Amino acid sequence: MSPTASGSPAPEAGTARFPPGFLWGAATAAYQIEGAAQEDGRSASIWDTFCRTPGKVLGGDTGDVACDHYHRFRDDVRLMAELGLGAYRFSVSWPRVQPTGRGPAVQRGLDFYRALVDELLSHDIQPMVTLYHWDLPQELETSFPSGSSAGGGWPERDTAQRFAEYAGIVADALGDRVGMWTTLNEPWCSAFLGYGSGVHAPGRTDPVAALRAAHHLNLAHGLGAQALRGALPARAQVGICLNPSAVRPLTDAPEDLDAQRRIDALANRIFTGPLLKGAYPADLLADTSDITDWSFVRPEDLAVIKHPLDFLGINYYTPAVVSAATDPAAPRRDGHNASAHSPWPGADGVAFHRAPGELTAMDWAVDPTGLVDLLTEYASQAPGVPLFITENGAAYEDRPDAEGRVHDPDRIRYLHAHLAAVHEAIRAGADVRGYFLWSLLDNFEWAYGYSKRFGAVYVDYDAQTRTPKSSARWYARVAANGELPAG
Repeated sequence: MSPTASGSPAPEAGTARFPPGFLWGAATAAYQIEGAAQEDGRSASIWDTFCRTPGKVLGGDTGDVACDHYHRFRDDVRLMAELGLGAYRFSVSWPRVQPTGRGPAVQRGLDFYRALVDELLSHDIQPMVTLYHWDLPQELETSFPSGSSAGGGWPERDTAQRFAEYAGIVADALGDRVGMWTTLNEPWCSAFLGYGSGVHAPGRTDPVAALRAAHHLNLAHGLGAQALRGALPARAQVGICLNPSAVRPLTDAPEDLDAQRRIDALANRIFTGPLLKGAYPADLLADTSDITDWSFVRPEDLAVIKHPLDFLGINYYTPAVVSAATDPAAPRRDGHNASAHSPWPGADGVAFHRAPGELTAMDWAVDPTGLVDLLTEYASQAPGVPLFITENGAAYEDRPDAEGRVHDPDRIRYLHAHLAAVHEAIRAGADVRGYFLWSLLDNFEWAYGYSKRFGAVYVDYDAQTRTPKSSARWYARVAANGELPAG
C-alpha cells in the first residue's frame, strides 16, 4: 500500500472503511463471567436457582465460578487493552448490588463496578453498562405483593418498580464515570424463554405469564430510563438492547406470510410498538385475545414506555424462517433449547425451519443478510436514533493445538461477513455507531452450560487461563485500522 497525502496508508481495493469515531468493542454478561456467586453480600438470582434444578442446565453447570472475572477483572481489562478495544459492554449483577431487589445497596457490590469502570477508563476503554442481563434477584421471583396472582418475577408489575429503584442506585454510583447505559438486554428472552417455554430461568411455562412479563419488562425500561435521566448528567446516553428477529416466510403462500406476521409481532413489534410508537400492535392483541385480555396494561404505561431513546442496541445471530404448520403437534425447531412448551403464545400454527447455509455450533445458520435487513428496517422505524450492534458472534468447537494456540477460522469468516453487512447497511443510510463482538471470553452459555464457546478469547475453566484466539487478533487489527480488509 502507498501512503496518502496525510501519511496514512491508502485502503486496498475492496476494503470497507468504517466512519470516523466508530466504536469497536466486545460484550459480556455478569452471570456468565463473574463467578463469586456467594461473595461480598451477593444473593441468589433466578439463574442460581435454575442451575440447581435437575435437568435444566447441561451437565449441571452453574455460574458459581464461571471465568472468575470478579477476582481477575484487572487482568481481563489489560487483555482488552492489548486487543485495542475502544469499548466494553458489561452488565451489572442486580443481586450483587441489591440482594433482595429492594432496599439499600450493598456497597461492596457497587465498589466492584466502580473499580471495574475505573480500570477501563485508565486504559481508555469506554464502558457501556447494561443494567439487566437476566439475573433477577430470586427474592423478587418468589415473594411478591399480597393479593397478586401473577406469581412474582417479571409477570408482576411491582418488579418494574423495583427495577427503576435499582437503576437509580447504579446510576448514582457510576454516573460520574459511565456515559452509555442500556436498561435491558433481550427482554424477549427474559419473557418468552423464562416464562413461556421455560428453557431459561425461572423456568415457568405459562403463556399468560410470558405476555405479562413482556409488558412489565417494557414498563421497566421506561421507568428505568426515567430513573437514569433523573440521576445521570445530561450528556449521558440511554438505550435498550433488543434481539429482533429477521423473520422470513418459507414461501409466498398466504398462510406462510401470516406465519411471518405472527412471529414478527411476538419477536419484534411487541417491543418496538410501545417503545417507538406508544402502542401494542392491533394484530398482536387479536392473535393473543384467547390467551389474555391485556388488562394488565394500564393507559398511563404506554407513555412511560415510549421514553426517548438516545440509541438502540441490536443483537443479531441468525434469521428465522417460518411457515404454517402442517402438523401443529410436531416438535419445534426455532433456534432455542428444546422444550415441550412454546415460547410463542398465539402462534401454535407456526412451524420453524432451519435457514439455509453453514451452521455454527449452536446449529444456527450463518446469514449476514438478516443483519442488513434489520439495520435498514430499524433505521427506517426509528429515524434519528443511532444504532449499535450490541451483540454479534458465533460459537464454534474451539480447541488449543499442541502449542496452546487456538485457531478459529470459522469465527473470522463469520465476523468478516457480518461486519461487511454492517458496512453495507451504513452505506445504505443506517446510522450505525459501533459494534460489540459477542463475546470477549468463553463463558457460561446459559442452559448449554460450558459446552458452547462464543469467546474471542479461549478460557481454560480449570486453570482460569486466557488465550486470545486467532479471531481476537484479527478483530484487533480491524479495530485498529477502522476498516475491513477485502474478504
